[in-house]
Amino acid sequence: MSQPKVKRRVGKYEVGRTIGEGTFAKVKFARNSETGEPVALKILDKEKVLKHKMAEQVMGSKTKIFIVMEFVTGGELFDKIVNNGRMREDEARTYFQQLINAVDYCHSRGVYHRDLKPENLLLDAYGNLKVSDFGLSALSQQVKGDGLLHTTCGTPNYVAPEVLNDRGYDGTTADLWSCGVILFVLLAGYLPFDDSNLMTLYKKISTAEFTCPPWLSLGAMKLITQILDPNPMTTINFIYHDQWQRITIPEILEDEWFKKGFKPPVFEEKDDTNLDDVEAVFKDSEEHHVMEKKEEEKPAAMNAFELISMSKGLNLGNLFEIEQEFKRETRFTSTCPANEIINKIEEAAKPLGFDVHKKNYKMKLENLKAGRKGNLSVATEVFQVAPSLHMVEVRKAKGDTLEFHKFYKNLSTSLNDVVWKNDEEMQEMKKG
Repeated sequence: MSQPKVKRRVGKYEVGRTIGEGTFAKVKFARNSETGEPVALKILDKEKVLKHKMAEQVMGSKTKIFIVMEFVTGGELFDKIVNNGRMREDEARTYFQQLINAVDYCHSRGVYHRDLKPENLLLDAYGNLKVSDFGLSALSQQVKGDGLLHTTCGTPNYVAPEVLNDRGYDGTTADLWSCGVILFVLLAGYLPFDDSNLMTLYKKISTAEFTCPPWLSLGAMKLITQILDPNPMTTINFIYHDQWQRITIPEILEDEWFKKGFKPPVFEEKDDTNLDDVEAVFKDSEEHHVMEKKEEEKPAAMNAFELISMSKGLNLGNLFEIEQEFKRETRFTSTCPANEIINKIEEAAKPLGFDVHKKNYKMKLENLKAGRKGNLSVATEVFQVAPSLHMVEVRKAKGDTLEFHKFYKNLSTSLNDVVWKNDEEMQEMKKG
């Protein structure tokens, strides 16, 4: 018999499945037990977190910090590009306008993101863009005496040339360069700077060596060229009396291509946060600790709303397709007992060269052999849909997406007798 799963409560929040995982933190789905509101709960180890003033809704226990955030259900902008390819100019412009609004707001508050890319841009249920993952962000207090930031960070293809030269950079202009790369990707469907050799890639970035595709309008080409200017500050050519400088956000807001259909942002300003509770999180004040309660239960149950939120186009049938299209995560259903599903996955993963770690009804599978982007790591979790029906989520935690696809194809072949099939599919198999 498998050990019963333990469910956690943090303060007034019931903690559920893991929906994201990074180097320093995990993000779990949680629900406010008083209002029923779904939230994303970011959990960090205290020892890995620097003492910066943090946003409101921060809670702490003796060893963890919990940050309650909006639960965004529309996925990553990256997935939209991967699934559908390049966008029409009007669609790309709308996302770019929202991105500039968000980045401008951050900069006005002294926050520089430093890792802007489509993977860190989320979409809500209405298709509105949300900037996420401020793990590499810097505050204005971190600027040195020369008025510049000095930490080289970010994703190489999206990083500004001045960040790479190690002489200090302005967080505002560096973020704007990344926005320009994102706009190019939205309109072209591929990266402006890309090379398997890192040094060659850096050279292309430092000289802004890129070519716009012919289907772009002149207005879009002009704006991209003005943003992807390798000179972040003013440079003057005394022979031709020309002046070069990366375009600024105020100038972008006046650009003719950018202004088409532009809707000025409306921000909901909240009262100033009382940071006493936040400081207490770091000062280990017992008075402010929340309790982490544990309750015995079966595999995590899914209600109808969670099922619908996971399905495509609100069609539950998509959840139960065996050969469903997937990118970095996929799901299948099974009528087998939960512990049998876990054991079958373990039996199938080990011959494929994966180390298996089990805890309750969750598993972490890690390839012992490094791939193109390091060791492929796969997370799985079993959910109870009904007493005799379970859903299994399989997602890439880290590593190369194509390697994950290959792994899942091999895994699904080994789990053929575990995956639930409806009557129509059974008839097709018998005919075959």
